[in-house]
Amino acid sequence: MSTTNEPTTLRREEEEDEDKKPSAEDEDTGAQIAPIVKLQEVAVTTGEEDEDVLLDLKSKLYRFDKEGNQWKERGVGVVKLLRHRESGRVRLVMRQTKTLKICANHLVLPTMTVQEHQGNDKSCVWHAADFADGELKEETFCIRFASVENCKAFKDKIEEITESQANDRGENQEATAAASLIERLSVEGDTPEAKEYVIWFVDWSPGGLVLVCLEPQGVGLP
Repeated sequence: MSTTNEPTTLRREEEEDEDKKPSAEDEDTGAQIAPIVKLQEVAVTTGEEDEDVLLDLKSKLYRFDKEGNQWKERGVGVVKLLRHRESGRVRLVMRQTKTLKICANHLVLPTMTVQEHQGNDKSCVWHAADFADGELKEETFCIRFASVENCKAFKDKIEEITESQANDRGENQEATAAASLIERLSVEGDTPEAKEYVIWFVDWSPGGLVLVCLEPQGVGLP
């Protein structure tokens, strides 16, 4: 014996079956639709193609805002020390992780010094003429690393680079001074009093001084 609820139950089941059937929009026809606009691959350059990576570490960078007298975050990313293969110049570059926006870009000069920031052994500060915003500006940076080891590695590498640059610059200055001295001591003239001196010994002392021994032309060496 059927009850009065039976037609209602059957009708509900039919509606549920209809809902389970895929709609025309959901059906996969297998048709391949060609894109309206075909995009071509574009080679992207970073400006780092001619540079070798000396160091790269994850970090967070801050700059000191003089007007607000406070530190402001520049971004989270990877700080790199890059050496140019031809010129030998080293620069510090840091890009934000997600946007790749440059938040630091400056040369590492012999005068650059990195110091610990207020007793925090995971952070350090330094001054530099930065070009990240498209114009050269004096900035004070603070960088924070995840570990003491990374911070020490950064400081040690900067010190190694600046000391090497200072030594190279000193040698170049001494070489230039020596060449100037040689040119100045080569005296040529038409008067009988004019004498031409010759340099017969040039050496570099441990202190970096040039030792030049001179004899008038025609005088035999001892």
